[in-house]
Amino acid sequence: MLLTIIVFVLILSLLVFVHELGHFWVARKFGLTPKEFGFGFPPRAWGIYKSKDGKWKTTVGRAEVTDAADTIYSINSIPLGGFVNLGEDEEAVEGANHFRNKKPWQRAAILLAGVSMNILLAAVLISAGYMFGLPQVLDGVNERAIVFNEQIQIVAVMPDSPAAAAGLKMGDIIESIDGEKFAQTAALQSFVDERVGTPLAYAVKRGGDSLNFAITPQTIEETGQGGVGIGIAEIGFVRYGFFTSIFEGVKTTFFLVIAIITAFADLLASLFLGRGVSADLAGPVGIYVLTGQVARMGFIYILQFAAILSINLAIINAFPFPALDGGRLLFLAIEKLKGSPVKREIEGVIHNIGFALLMVLVLLVTFRDLNRFGDSLRLIWERIIG
Repeated sequence: MLLTIIVFVLILSLLVFVHELGHFWVARKFGLTPKEFGFGFPPRAWGIYKSKDGKWKTTVGRAEVTDAADTIYSINSIPLGGFVNLGEDEEAVEGANHFRNKKPWQRAAILLAGVSMNILLAAVLISAGYMFGLPQVLDGVNERAIVFNEQIQIVAVMPDSPAAAAGLKMGDIIESIDGEKFAQTAALQSFVDERVGTPLAYAVKRGGDSLNFAITPQTIEETGQGGVGIGIAEIGFVRYGFFTSIFEGVKTTFFLVIAIITAFADLLASLFLGRGVSADLAGPVGIYVLTGQVARMGFIYILQFAAILSINLAIINAFPFPALDGGRLLFLAIEKLKGSPVKREIEGVIHNIGFALLMVLVLLVTFRDLNRFGDSLRLIWERIIG
């Protein structure tokens, strides 16, 4: 329980802080002086800044700072991520070095910096993972790879199949069947095919738990062979040398970005076509439960999970919806087309409406997560009070 909370807070803080650091760094490069750059969310607990008389001063609590000549660097009370105050929602003073007085391409670069930093963070995490050994499907692995701890993982479960009825899930590791261990998918499939109608004892690993299932193979109509209705793949830990790890990390990040964008496109298409929201969509509660499962699997899985979340955060923020970075970029595009910026008050109202809609979406997804992960949350609650 405590491990889940710590890992959840650390991952979330890292992703948000790096995102805001991107905005801050590029803003400084373009000569802006952000009002505040903080670790965590307000209220402010402690801060340091350079005053107008050139001295470094500190501030404690919520006291208003009126003599700052530069950015206030703060540590805040809610230890989740961070923020940067660029003053972009305020009226630009004539001739001042203000966010709204910067050229459109410079403002776009500042807004895109957060997204870029999240993608860069993912590449760094995955590259580091390859240096230690990262779990992945072994099909098409680079010939320079060092592969160890090969396993067979379930990558799909057919609905209304014996496997689905028994409770096997995508991601489960098949440790043995009737005591037999397998290193190759072909051998496992042949073993099951020869035992149609005979109950088999499946021993699987799910997260940090070892589970047992009794499943009777049947002839699968789609393949004409015996099986329990699962798709399987050979996985293992893949490790590279330093420079190859960086190359493979960047390449893997690129393909993950494409895959996640495609998944979001499919999700939006499903919504517009009235097919509903995919069950794979998770909100804060779902991410918390998944964090607990990953944390029990080990550090390298946490690294991989954080990289995937970082890419998701980048893509969501780049989406052209009000209140997101992509929404602000959309207003920059409108400004470029019409030759003048949208009125600050109108843009503010639209962003506020967008934020409210996002909060409604978060609540809806959270409600679905509570239904999906009710058993897991119940166990967590029992550990807290027991």
